[in-house]
Amino acid sequence: MSDIEADVIVVGGGMAGSVAAVRAGELGLSACVLERGVDTHYPCNTRWSGGVLHIAYKDILSEKNQLLAAMDAASNGTTDQAQALTVASQARRFIDWLRSHDTTFVQTDVEWQQLILEPMRNIRGGLDWKDRGPDRLLTRLSEAIARRNGQVTLGTRARSLIMEGDHCIGVKADVDAKTLTYIGRSVILADGGFQANLELLGQHIALKPESIKQRGAATSFGDCLTMAEAIGARITALDKFYGHLLCRDAMTNDHVWPYPEVDVLASSGILVDQRGQRFTDEGRGGIAMANELAKSDNPLGATIVFDTAIWNGPGRSARIPANPAMTDAGGTLIAADSIEELASLAGLPAAKLAESVESYNTAVAKGNLKSLSPSRTTDKHLAMPIIVPPYLAIPTCAGITYTMGGVSVDSGSRVLSNDKTTIQGLYAAGAVTGGLEGGHNPTYVGGLAKAGIQGLIAAETIAADHF
Repeated sequence: MSDIEADVIVVGGGMAGSVAAVRAGELGLSACVLERGVDTHYPCNTRWSGGVLHIAYKDILSEKNQLLAAMDAASNGTTDQAQALTVASQARRFIDWLRSHDTTFVQTDVEWQQLILEPMRNIRGGLDWKDRGPDRLLTRLSEAIARRNGQVTLGTRARSLIMEGDHCIGVKADVDAKTLTYIGRSVILADGGFQANLELLGQHIALKPESIKQRGAATSFGDCLTMAEAIGARITALDKFYGHLLCRDAMTNDHVWPYPEVDVLASSGILVDQRGQRFTDEGRGGIAMANELAKSDNPLGATIVFDTAIWNGPGRSARIPANPAMTDAGGTLIAADSIEELASLAGLPAAKLAESVESYNTAVAKGNLKSLSPSRTTDKHLAMPIIVPPYLAIPTCAGITYTMGGVSVDSGSRVLSNDKTTIQGLYAAGAVTGGLEGGHNPTYVGGLAKAGIQGLIAAETIAADHF
């Protein structure tokens, strides 16, 4: 006997789960969304996001082949091609679908910021999500679920999948200290990754997970991942995440996270460890640097070193620029007239930092950044010399938004088993899935776009497969 029955059981009420439930309703299917949050404006990464819909930092309305090329370039050809083709070919239709649900957009003059959920957040540090575009979108989608014979059950934590032979037919979940069963013909996993689970983070992402700043809502504990793994789902590599470098004050000052990021300062200057030595290729960008810092033995021991020219140039270029948003919010900016004095103020060995800066400046002047150890790439970010006083430093930390690895799916969002066949009745969408993002770089496709498109496809595949 089931406690609740629906055609589709959806675990997670973020972008992926909400889109899937609404689309299922449009196709004549009843959907029940199991959401762990207890408030109608429950925190989740979608609600707290900046609301930009892009694909691999490309305008989401670009032609399919252009989107495929952007994903291929970002991943060096390692992203799952079947998933990439689905995302690229369905992107425009997803935007049209959002517009059909009264979604409006604003844009900036940046190529990948052509579709930002309206109204846009303020250009300042800290959180700013209430009644912003993503918050309004989830509210509209929840209302649409209810209008189409569906429901969102709050305060509900999924615990295990219910199997009937080789077919997934439901979910057991905890609600108000009771265990209830939710039965349907199909289940969609959409709870958003495992970034809030320190045990899993310690196994896969970071040596000291407590030293990584939760840059998102920290409401995803990997429940769907562990449930899927328990029934034999194929799991991709789990060692990468989407995140950014933040001012280290983010560990104690809520006004300097999730924005501004300080990636561009490190990508234009250098990132050093507690010994004053470079330890990464800054040219790979902030997401890659955040991943490498998280894996280090001292995630709270890194410092960005740059100069006034970088602070007044690239430092003002981000969507929410560190200059002046970080200092306005109380973030630490160390300034000195010499590198040696800067080292002293930053608690770094003066001789080693001076050597690191001199080696870097020489390589920049000679156009020989490959001679550095580690070598520095320049195809994505221009390396600028550190020569204009006052010299500047920002103690930094890694901020994690969502994990990139997860449940393996096919082009129709069907979950694959360890032998790469589909698990009947089981689907997944959004950050719980793996294969599209991650890899060595690590590849970032765009959380909102990926989640929404996969959610749309999951509902449509279910309708075709089972009804």
